[in-house]
Parts: sequence; C-alpha cells; structure tokens
Amino acid sequence: MELVLIRHFPTPGNLLRQYIGRTDEALDTDYLMDYILKYRGLYQPKHCLISSPMVRCQQTAKVLFPGQDMKLCEELRETDFGIFEGKTYEELKDTPEYQEWLDSNGEGLIPEGESKDAFRKRCVNGFETIMQELIRNRESSAAIVTHGGVVMALMSEYAEEKQDFYHWQVKNGCGFSVVVEEEKWKAGTKQFVEIQKIEPLNE
Repeated sequence: MELVLIRHFPTPGNLLRQYIGRTDEALDTDYLMDYILKYRGLYQPKHCLISSPMVRCQQTAKVLFPGQDMKLCEELRETDFGIFEGKTYEELKDTPEYQEWLDSNGEGLIPEGESKDAFRKRCVNGFETIMQELIRNRESSAAIVTHGGVVMALMSEYAEEKQDFYHWQVKNGCGFSVVVEEEKWKAGTKQFVEIQKIEPLNE
C-alpha cells in the first residue's frame, strides 16, 4: 500500500513563525494561489483521502485532491502548544517555562498543553486505526493531509531507518511517500519502507 503524508499549506501564523497548534486557522489567502500552482502537480490521486479535522488541513486536501471524498481523523491534530500558542520565539525566549521546554528538546510537558510523548501516542493511536480500516477495505493507496508535528511523529515511529523526531521536518505543502507491506503490518512488523521525500524541485 502506498501512503503519502502531507503537511498543510501555510497559515498566517505559520508565516509569522508562531506556534500554531490548537488554533483553527485557515490558510493564508495571499499565498494560496502560489502554493496551488507549485504543489498540486506533486500529488497523484489516491484511493482514500484522510485529513486532520483542522480547517487548514481540510482546505489543503481539497486543493490537492479536488472533488475527492474526505475522512477526518481527530487524533491527527497538531500539538496543543498550551501557553506558547500563537506566540513566536522572540515573544517567548525570556519566559522560564519556554526555556525549560527548549532545554528538554521539546520533550517536556507544555504548560496547559501536551508533552511530546502524549502527542506521539495520540498520533500513533489514530494512525493505527486508519491502517486497520485501509487494510480491511483493501485500499491500495491513501493520502493523509495533516500537520508538521504529526508527520514527524509518524515518520519517527514507523520509518524503517530510525531517525530523530526532528529529522523528519518538512515545509508546508511537502511530505513523504512511503510503502506499507500489509502482510508484515498485520503480522506485527509495522514499518514504512521505500521512503521518498516529496518537495518541488526548486525547494
């Protein structure tokens, strides 16, 4: 089964380098046409389309896969950034809680938000439910439009070659193509193989 994991197009908060997690921002309309022209041709139609419930992901999915039915997965939401939500590094750099979180390499609990471990478990649980349904329905391909953090969580969990969480960072509109060997998955060897990064040639 071929899967593509795609990070949504940018929102105004992304362009300002804010922490945007639980905030349900729409895409930045000033840049949307540029992204449509640059990225739509990267992705071929897939048999199944799945999206985070956040507006920015649903909008991106509709642009990349026009007219296709979409299923939503609540667990594939971005990290809840708690008291960091909507703020930039410059706004937070002198905040003790933020410095403590940076010193933990992002592993610690964000005040009023999530820890990386809780976030990853949520993403994995949602993805495993998706895989059960895809395998049960004998789907041959699927596209998952989600968030940068979710892409990193899933790739660091399932990639055949183990890499650090942040190794799998991708820009807005980019992602990874992977293959899941279904019989091995059902037998308990849950891996992504034949991994290819998807990005425009001029990135």
